[in-house]
Amino acid sequence: MTEPLLSAENLSTGYAGVPVVRGVSLSVSAGEVVALLGPNGAGKTTTLLAISGLLPVLDGAVTVLGEQVDEKAPFKNARRGMAHVAENRSLFNDLTVAENLRLGITGPKSDRAQSLDLVLARFPELEPTMDRKAGLLSGGEQQMLAMARALASRPKLLLVDEMSLGLAPIIVERMLPIVRDVADELGTGVLMVEQHIHMALGIADRAYLLNHGELVLEGNAAELADRPELLEASYLGDSS
Repeated sequence: MTEPLLSAENLSTGYAGVPVVRGVSLSVSAGEVVALLGPNGAGKTTTLLAISGLLPVLDGAVTVLGEQVDEKAPFKNARRGMAHVAENRSLFNDLTVAENLRLGITGPKSDRAQSLDLVLARFPELEPTMDRKAGLLSGGEQQMLAMARALASRPKLLLVDEMSLGLAPIIVERMLPIVRDVADELGTGVLMVEQHIHMALGIADRAYLLNHGELVLEGNAAELADRPELLEASYLGDSS
């Protein structure tokens, strides 16, 4: 059996030694889209930060691309092939769109133009904005830029935190299928936190649901989408 790109075993993590997430186990394989769902404050973003090495693992273990995560050197995850689109997008607002994209492009110089062409093919809306500063873009354009910059590195594993936050539904409908395409066409494993539950389940293979820092539900995305009463009970904290 192929080893997953991401494996978290009994993960507990939090801030200042106080666990927010407790005993969570999840995995993501190549070419798979996995949705991480749950109400506000459930621990979804905290889980992604621990996977990225930006928060300490208080208990359990996280393995990314064959190596255990080291919170003292989170850059190693990026070197191994992981990209993280954070909730706040983490753009350099005083740099142009082109400059932000160039920061995401890695690999030999001969491949960089091709990487740029590939991301602009997925986000053609960015092409007319290449000389504009990122801080002057609309919210939708900024999210496209954040995704494009992450994809420019051709990641093996992609973490996406609340891609739809603050965006109009029409923009969300435009962007979510790109996540599916990236997994199908490039074999990228994707772990995505998303507030639009049914949209996320529509493109995901599997889903995990957190509540109060604990895993309360997991399963095939299509099967979970067909059981809204189970999802609702889990959000309310009663998954029995």
